[in-house]
Amino acid sequence: MSDADLQAIAGRAVDAAVAAGAGDAEAWVERSTERQIRVYEENVESLTDATSAGVGVRAFIDGRVGYAFGTDMSDDGLRAVAEAAHAAAEVADPDDYAGLPDESGSAAVDGLFASELAGWSTEQKIDLAVRIERAARACEGVSQVEDTVYSDGEGAVAIANSRGFADAYEATSSWTYCSAFAGEGGDRMTALGVGIGRHPGQIDPEEVGAEAGRRAAQLVGARQPSSRRCPVVLDTFVAASFIGFIGGMLSADAVQRGRSLFADRLGDEIADPLLRVADDGTDPGGFATGPFDGEGVARRRTPLIEDGRLGSYLYDTRTARRGDTQTTANAERGSYRTLPAVGTSNLVIEAGDAGFEELVSRCGDGLYVTDVAGLHSGVNPVSGTFSVGATGRLISGGELADPVREITIASDLVTMLRGLQAVGSATRWVPFGGSVKAAPLLLGEMSVSGS
Repeated sequence: MSDADLQAIAGRAVDAAVAAGAGDAEAWVERSTERQIRVYEENVESLTDATSAGVGVRAFIDGRVGYAFGTDMSDDGLRAVAEAAHAAAEVADPDDYAGLPDESGSAAVDGLFASELAGWSTEQKIDLAVRIERAARACEGVSQVEDTVYSDGEGAVAIANSRGFADAYEATSSWTYCSAFAGEGGDRMTALGVGIGRHPGQIDPEEVGAEAGRRAAQLVGARQPSSRRCPVVLDTFVAASFIGFIGGMLSADAVQRGRSLFADRLGDEIADPLLRVADDGTDPGGFATGPFDGEGVARRRTPLIEDGRLGSYLYDTRTARRGDTQTTANAERGSYRTLPAVGTSNLVIEAGDAGFEELVSRCGDGLYVTDVAGLHSGVNPVSGTFSVGATGRLISGGELADPVREITIASDLVTMLRGLQAVGSATRWVPFGGSVKAAPLLLGEMSVSGS
């Protein structure tokens, strides 16, 4: 089905909902094809290829909303979904904030669809995954490569509503990861290498494998250090995880429910001025990018932290009405099976001016954190306090030193952000904590619990 086909289906579903009695209606239609290849010891362990398509309809009746979805795109199928959404709205509780957005639209975004993906055969993709595994195994100290996965997808979404808005777009994605072990017995450590792009030609298989092997080998022989308070450098992967968690706390739904540390803090100084973070649904490099959000509002860039101050929360239409403000185009959808809900699109940390070596040098005697565990369960979203397991390397005299494990890092998010001393100059897209463009961060002090 082409974009035009999907858009026409969405329009017919809206017409069916209005004909069933809805005062307003919206339809979201999507199709997708996803492939995954898993290799082990240069043999294909599994290969999957899945295609799906469906439509979801929201029907509104006097402040009440109903939702239904299905996979039958015929007129009878669309009519059945629309009537089910209308029936659900009739028995729903009234919601003063429910309804279509006041203004719908699309942003100009290029580069989401890569035609090159279609030119890659399954055999070529398998070869790419095998090359990743070989590169990881070739790293000195690597004892095993546990998992090597290549995955890609292509799809299209369309939306239409009863107020005349309709649009559609296509996107492709490719990503891969490799999990390598280094060392033997009790000294064995593991680490990941990651690569992403719009098509596999944008992924360097040797670099992905080498990253996994290199990161694992650097941790061989890790021991539990003594407890201390010291400066900390967060690896890009770890910084992305923390920023992703903070982005979730800036959801207007969390704020309005009183479940966020940042409630009632707009304009407050919450970070060092060096940190600048935005939610950007128009960045071509992000995998949450699109011309419109999950309810047909034009995507945009929303500054969240600028000059150390909290600049905005993230809103969809419903939370914006409740907060007497405007949506930030952050209605997100998991698929046609789910209602739109407020969330992050692409979180972007603005690059600083410090290279990695400078961050380590400025740290002096401290800790370089390469991995954290239990972040979502270890952070209190209301107080901001956290205590999470970590792995990494000590920093001694401004240079990387012994690897460490079985440690816990603890602080609170605002103290951590205010204690920022430098932002790395090298940014990359990381699929941890959502779609995040992150850089390594140097923090002034954190509690490190060890032996």
